[in-house]
Amino acid sequence: MSIETMEFFWRLDDERIVAAIRRAEQMTSGEIRVYVSESEVDDPVSAAQKQFEQMGMTATRQRNGVLIFIAPRSHKFAIIGDTGVHARCGESFWNDIAVEMRRHLVDDRPTDALVHAITKAGALLKEHFPRQPDDVNELPDAVERGS
Repeated sequence: MSIETMEFFWRLDDERIVAAIRRAEQMTSGEIRVYVSESEVDDPVSAAQKQFEQMGMTATRQRNGVLIFIAPRSHKFAIIGDTGVHARCGESFWNDIAVEMRRHLVDDRPTDALVHAITKAGALLKEHFPRQPDDVNELPDAVERGS
């Protein structure tokens, strides 16, 4: 892992990111996860899709999971939703989040970038997948890291 990548990891405020996930998920039946890759990534969407599967994110009852995937070594990221989310939201919403997220990353504020993306994704999920009385947290609320 490069020094630059290690510094990125150290600067992330996991507690703040997890708190944002929990706040967002209190309003929706959707599930939001964050994955930070230590690897060089050429195609962040493909890598995010693979990670989405490996993290068991297709197992949600309404297929309404969202993954925010970031690869600091490659300076790339992707935001993807499961089939239920994708069917209702359209590509332009994800592009808007990506533009705003990129601004925070360029300003060297990675935690702000992730919290912003989580907040926006939570608002979208709330609109299309409002929280129901029988909702349970189907996936862990954590910042996952790996290759």
